[in-house]
Amino acid sequence: MRTVNMHEAKTHLSQLVEKAAGGEPFVIAKAGRPMVKVIPLEEMSTPQRLGFMAGQIRVPEDFDRMGEDTILAMFGEQA
Repeated sequence: MRTVNMHEAKTHLSQLVEKAAGGEPFVIAKAGRPMVKVIPLEEMSTPQRLGFMAGQIRVPEDFDRMGEDTILAMFGEQA
């Protein structure tokens, strides 16, 4: 893997990034000490959409009231 110094990286950044994107990662060093590794990003996956389980589950009509008595009792109130 190629190591480049900070000055060279600044001077040739666009070319270095193109090579890294093409599968040639490199390391940027400062005063001879490796600081960062530049590698290509993996293909981004398509984000999941809301509703991807439509028709596969059923939400009860009283969903927002389930356990209401228990919750009210925990806070000292009555239903």
